[in-house]
Amino acid sequence: MAVDYTVIVVYLAGMLAMGWWGMRRARSKSDFLVAGRRLGPVMYSGTMAAIVLGGASTIGGVGLGYQYGLSGAWMVFTIGLGLLALSVFFSARIARLKVYTVSEMLDLRYGGRAGVISGVVMWAYTLMLAVTSTIAYATIFDVLFDMNRTLAIVLGGSIVVAYSTLGGMWSITLTDMVQFVVKTIGVLLLLLPIAVVKAGGFGEMKAKLPTGYFDPLGIGGETIFTYVLIYTFGMLIGQDIWQRVFTAGSDRTARWGGTVAGTYCLVYAVAGAVIGTAAKVLYPDLGSPDDAFATIVKDELPIGVRGLVLAAALAAVMSTSSGALIACATVANNDIWSRLRGAAKGRDGEEGHGEDGHDEVRGNRVFILVMGVGVIVTAIALNNVVEALTVAYNLLVGGLLVPILGGLLWKRGTAQGALASVIVGGLAVVGLMAAYGILANEPVYYGLLLSLAAYVTVSLATPPTDAAVLAAWRDRLAGRGAPERASEPVAVHQ
Repeated sequence: MAVDYTVIVVYLAGMLAMGWWGMRRARSKSDFLVAGRRLGPVMYSGTMAAIVLGGASTIGGVGLGYQYGLSGAWMVFTIGLGLLALSVFFSARIARLKVYTVSEMLDLRYGGRAGVISGVVMWAYTLMLAVTSTIAYATIFDVLFDMNRTLAIVLGGSIVVAYSTLGGMWSITLTDMVQFVVKTIGVLLLLLPIAVVKAGGFGEMKAKLPTGYFDPLGIGGETIFTYVLIYTFGMLIGQDIWQRVFTAGSDRTARWGGTVAGTYCLVYAVAGAVIGTAAKVLYPDLGSPDDAFATIVKDELPIGVRGLVLAAALAAVMSTSSGALIACATVANNDIWSRLRGAAKGRDGEEGHGEDGHDEVRGNRVFILVMGVGVIVTAIALNNVVEALTVAYNLLVGGLLVPILGGLLWKRGTAQGALASVIVGGLAVVGLMAAYGILANEPVYYGLLLSLAAYVTVSLATPPTDAAVLAAWRDRLAGRGAPERASEPVAVHQ
């Protein structure tokens, strides 16, 4: 295992080095939170694919393949579909808004009345996403070093918090590019073909497994529909995803770079399901489907390759964890803390200069550090992460999907309608989870319908949004309002 350990240690040291290098580039709020809004298509595609394909998509995707066969690809496949829809239909308009958070977009569209409530919902979602990603370090480090769960969470979480705090989005972008390459090599180019060969090829796999393992809809229509509601729509409105859209250097980068990343997700989804199916042939009696990834890596891969594939798993977890962490800190600072202080900064999209710019970077750095410590502590204390993440996604989709998409698509929507939608949808989801159970499908189904009904009914019953607010909104959508500082560099087309 010495070679494998060396690969992992070099990888982790490289992540910290990237954080230190990114710190030198983060000189303004825009640099720190959205990488200066100047990523070119290659870096944008790589970082977007890295953040949406985390530990759940890698370890969990292989586990679903182990349990259901090829139809286990649907969870990650719906994530890819959501990213494609976001990129093709919404990303260019989102990038032109020149904001930092989803709640700022709601304020621009409706006139500044939904920020704190929507911010709290989004903060809860990003916090739990960061927590569940951080817990995954325990699984990986247990395979690598037979490490205590708490120590594994502290080690993995501390590295992510360190490089995220140092350089913000620049550090995260650089590390995500490395993680994207490592994942591509480790999972797609190494683990996938080796797993299929070890299982005897597709002919042997079909001979040894029930036919249901090769049914593309075998996981069930209702499950697929729920995945679409939670993950496809979740991709459209999550702060962690929007914050990456804000990094795009141009409309074209946001649209086509995101389309490439979404297509990559579809390929990754199928690969994970095939690896899981191969693992079912090799190890038909595993205690848990989620053990499939670690087992096949540990038992079937040669020395050195095993370390690289485990580094790929670490990369998947770290990319999601760091993206969720900076999103959580951004929402906490910009949408909750600043508003509660009554001194929100950057509402017009302009950057600070001189000492003010450095103060903004320092303030956001402190929030990342504080949120990071909170994430690590919560990850150590929490047991049922599936339920926690389900609560977060149900609140996100049930409470925020309608007012966000309604604001982008329906000009008659009003601030009162948006606020009613957030409150009714959020409370309905919580109540229905209490009644039906946290993992039931009904809360998100009925919560969305009630949120939509409240939005349409209250919007039609209240005066239309002020014409000046809508005019300013249209200007921002067209890229004419509140530009970044004139001295900002042009897009970097890597």
